[in-house]
Amino acid sequence: MYVGSFEPIVMFFGMTNLPATFQAMMNKILRDLINKGKVVVFVDDVLVGTKTEEGHDEIVEEILRRLEENNLYVKPEKCVWKARMIGFLRMIIRPNGVEMEKEKVDGVLS
Repeated sequence: MYVGSFEPIVMFFGMTNLPATFQAMMNKILRDLINKGKVVVFVDDVLVGTKTEEGHDEIVEEILRRLEENNLYVKPEKCVWKARMIGFLRMIIRPNGVEMEKEKVDGVLS
């Protein structure tokens, strides 16, 4: 499994309810990819998971195209591309499953 994560950049100054509004916008832009189970969006985190590297490239290109069409951009230094393991929402996602971060488990056990 190949995974990647990136954060679209947008500046809405003075808006109340920004996280919910941004989440709704991202859900609308990427709806079909989300429904197919290829993409997960959580506010400003976009997670792509595929079985092949080629499939990963195709989906990432499509996402970047859609973001650009909607005047959204990514910061390359905040992106992770074609990784075999990634941290997302305090969880570690790997090809063989999902587990909690070690620090989180140690905190609970202590």
